[in-house]
Amino acid sequence: MTNNAADHHPGNSVAEGSHEGDFGCSLVDLRTLMELRSGEAVARINDTYGGVQNICKRLKTSPVEGLSGNPADLEKRRQVFGQNFIPPKKAKTFLQLVWEALQDVTTDHPGNCSHNLPGPVGEAQAGWIEGAAILFSVIIEKQFRGLQSRIEQEQKFTVMPQGAVIQIPVAEIVVGDIAQIKYGDLLPSDGILIQGNDLKIDEIDKDLMLLSVRATRCTHVMEGSGRMLVTAVGINSQTGIIFTLLGAGEGEEEKKVKKGKKAGAPENRNKAKTQDGVALEIQPLKSQEGCLLRGSGASLQVPLASHLSPPLGLIMSAITVIILVLYFVIDTFAVQRRPWLAECTPIYIQYFVKFFIIGVTVLVVAVPEGLPLAVTISLAYSVKKMMKDNNLVRHLDACETMGNATAICSDKTGTLTMNRMTVVQAYVGDTHYRQIPDPEAILPKVLDLIVNSVAINSAYTSKILPPEKEGGLPRQVGNKTECSLLGFVLDLKQDYQAVRNEVPEEKLYKVYTFNSVRKSMSTVLKNSDGSFRMYSKGASEIILRKCTKILDKNGDLRVFKVKDRDEMVKKVIEPMACQGLRTICLAFRDFPADAEPNWDSENEIMSDLACITVVGIEDPVRPEVPEAILKCQRAGITVRMVTGDNINTARAIATKCGILLPGEDFLCLEGKEFNRLIRNEKGEVEQEQLDKVWPKLRVLARSSPTDKHTLVKGIIDSTVGERRQVVAVTGDGTNDGPALKKADVGFAMGIAGTDVAKEASDIILTDDNFTSIVKAVMWGRNVYDSISKFLQFQLTVNVVAVIVAFTGACITQDSPLKAVQMLWVNLIMDTFASLALATEPPSESLLLRRPYGRNKPLISRTMMKNILGHAVYQLTIIFTLLFAGERFFDIDSGRNAPLHSPPSEHYTIVFNTFVMMQLFNEINARKIHGERNVFDAIFRNPIFCTVVLGTFAAQILIVEFGGKPFSSSGLTLSQWLWCIFIGVGELLWGQLICSVPTSHLKFLKEAGHGTTKEDIPEEDLPEDMDEIDHAEMELRRGQILWFRGLNRIQTQVPCWHPGSLLVSTLQVCDPRSIGIKAPPLSLPHLSSFH
Repeated sequence: MTNNAADHHPGNSVAEGSHEGDFGCSLVDLRTLMELRSGEAVARINDTYGGVQNICKRLKTSPVEGLSGNPADLEKRRQVFGQNFIPPKKAKTFLQLVWEALQDVTTDHPGNCSHNLPGPVGEAQAGWIEGAAILFSVIIEKQFRGLQSRIEQEQKFTVMPQGAVIQIPVAEIVVGDIAQIKYGDLLPSDGILIQGNDLKIDEIDKDLMLLSVRATRCTHVMEGSGRMLVTAVGINSQTGIIFTLLGAGEGEEEKKVKKGKKAGAPENRNKAKTQDGVALEIQPLKSQEGCLLRGSGASLQVPLASHLSPPLGLIMSAITVIILVLYFVIDTFAVQRRPWLAECTPIYIQYFVKFFIIGVTVLVVAVPEGLPLAVTISLAYSVKKMMKDNNLVRHLDACETMGNATAICSDKTGTLTMNRMTVVQAYVGDTHYRQIPDPEAILPKVLDLIVNSVAINSAYTSKILPPEKEGGLPRQVGNKTECSLLGFVLDLKQDYQAVRNEVPEEKLYKVYTFNSVRKSMSTVLKNSDGSFRMYSKGASEIILRKCTKILDKNGDLRVFKVKDRDEMVKKVIEPMACQGLRTICLAFRDFPADAEPNWDSENEIMSDLACITVVGIEDPVRPEVPEAILKCQRAGITVRMVTGDNINTARAIATKCGILLPGEDFLCLEGKEFNRLIRNEKGEVEQEQLDKVWPKLRVLARSSPTDKHTLVKGIIDSTVGERRQVVAVTGDGTNDGPALKKADVGFAMGIAGTDVAKEASDIILTDDNFTSIVKAVMWGRNVYDSISKFLQFQLTVNVVAVIVAFTGACITQDSPLKAVQMLWVNLIMDTFASLALATEPPSESLLLRRPYGRNKPLISRTMMKNILGHAVYQLTIIFTLLFAGERFFDIDSGRNAPLHSPPSEHYTIVFNTFVMMQLFNEINARKIHGERNVFDAIFRNPIFCTVVLGTFAAQILIVEFGGKPFSSSGLTLSQWLWCIFIGVGELLWGQLICSVPTSHLKFLKEAGHGTTKEDIPEEDLPEDMDEIDHAEMELRRGQILWFRGLNRIQTQVPCWHPGSLLVSTLQVCDPRSIGIKAPPLSLPHLSSFH
């Protein structure tokens, strides 16, 4: 394929008039053109418009210089052709949301009838609690959306106004812009290709890849580079039109679902990419890649409630009501033999209503509603903080998953090294220079070959710019390896830009761009006499194998035999590589003018080369990396380096980083050797063979993206060892996408990464630094521990509150804790506790333990010991106060009080003591691994201190001034001190519990184990089960770990209500050039439990 260079049109693109006719193409014309396919599109461009250059003229732009940048012209283009922005779907009105809420099946739950029944005066005053919790969730969502807006604003694309190459936000791209596209880009608009170098685009129509004429929005540049004329933006682009139609048809799809019809969504609905400036809420119906459980398969899309037996909370609630009613009826009409009098019927009804409200109270406290909120708060809080640690989280579940990582497969360049490459050694003319040679030491004709080879056979976007600050290092823009070679030219006192000005990009005859298969780049020039010269560069051992000649010390070509190559590898390349240098070979080849070669026969073209020079490029290890890797090793995480570099270079860098340690029996393999060891005679990967390799493998050199994917998949699928592996992977190239997707957590490079890699990732490293991965591990473990802390606290409250309410009601005919008091306790143990315990900052101590692994239960035996131990203390105190408290405090008993009696001091003391014990137990809950010092670093979390002190102050106000609404009576100072003293006893009791070894309590069981393949009902397995590997069936994503763990907890701790796991998935889509899908933010329907 030769490159198309359009005729230049003057860059003055300012429109003279103000009407659409000033442009030679209307909006409809361009839309129609972009709808055509293959040869039909080429014919329309040539026949109707006279070629691409004439379309440029009609749109008043230059294919070389682009638009003038005149603000009036840009604004006019937006008015005529639209903005590169797809407006979000119109939000539902408040009344529509109310109507949908009324249709919710949860509003038909019998418990909701209690809101329509007469009850105590104070119950109506507690409605703010639920509203406040929901409002708090909305605030969190807003915060997360604000973070996504920030991400959206930072997405940019390269355009060429007035011939300058600049990056602008994708929303500012207009029709007529000349966009510069390159390998890995996700195109932000539709366009016509003006010029391309070995360009391939993943269009559905494969013919278009060869024609290189037309490109549509949201397609990927798979290879090469070029320039594109923007012809359609926003809702007028082909993808924009599709999404507009999908948004319009979504309402009809929902109606079909409500009618019970099984309607399948179009395939592209589930693969919807993000659009500019919009959160397109296109929810998939039933797919194996649903939004809620990404990558989980269809088996977990069945509501969890369908797998559970009726929850214990509902059963206890019903039993409570039945017992109260039967006790009242038998005692009144059978024992006391009172007749049913018509005038007493209203009083009897009020008693029955009171019993019903007590039953609802038992149900309310039995449901740990705060768990989804705690998960949301912890994840959202962590995401916000991780942004400061250079971790841009795209999928919320990746936070928690990263905390369980057992292996990290890391790139070398830019992640472990500084990605500041410089040429430090060179082999030219049979001489090995240990430092940059003096320009006078190199013959002029050889120097010209080096300068031309570097300047022409590099992406023209790669360049060296002056330092931003005086005395600083020159700025490297573009590919860092190419920048090091350009820097080498500058060090030789030569000017590469003069060569590029003489040979502009459109004069390049043929370009073979770098890719993972070639591991080289070649550029062909056509000389004035009709002959051709090709410059090549690439990995030294690969290019040297294709060389048959080499420049000698006189600048003449001499024969380069196999033994010469072997000697050069031994004496030049290996010593360079052992010093950690990347070796690059520059070569050339001349083709005669008599017959043009077949450029598609690449193997034939890339042979018989002449070596010019071999250079050694240094990329220093980041100073902080060895310490970070040491932290990973202490934390039980194995770090492996997967690189395309020479094995000697990789081994040297790995040793400097601490991945390879002296005296250790570790493996360093090249890609070819790795494949030889793991594949059978048919070329198929055998897991058994792979299991013998990966445990000791530390460095995989000269690897391809396929090798990386094979390694990651093999480690995830492996069942050898004590626990299943959880794998994190870094990647920056387009071909790294499969490995990033396959990994449990994929890290893309924010600086060097392509748009495709970012789209496939879970977390983007904004500084491309390995130390940021270590911080992600720390935050992930912190999230896991935060949720466990909250679980420990809330389940203790649940157990005690349910037993107290149930037992007290059955014995005393009244609940010791009134309905409004229970709602206040609910607020303490749900919203406030989740806010306090889920916002604990991480500490370095988190990296001193081994990872939990895939099947770690959410509730450990130590946590179970704490839950049951504190429940025993609290129940003992509460029942003692309930049945003997009036004698201890010398006050009137509150038991068996008549209907509508005023609040008693007795029951107020019971309520106040209960709350004090929860407050001090909240401090105990900060530690879940048996630590004694529960106050350790407590002041590092001001939110926790504020919540505890604020709750204490609110409790004082409720008790002293709550009166009848809160069923409380003011207490004396002595009574207050006793309540606080009993609460402080929780801390002392906690120390006693810590003294009991968990190993001696054999009866304790863990809860919340991971789900295995056998646990999934056969009818829920997907039809193509044979095609899904075991790792997929493990449902390894972090979000799924939570859901399946909670499924187990609900089964083993039956007082949980399945409604507590109802979540709504909000898919926020990034509108800009990389098409990032934002993490689904799961918000609990807090209103679905009453």
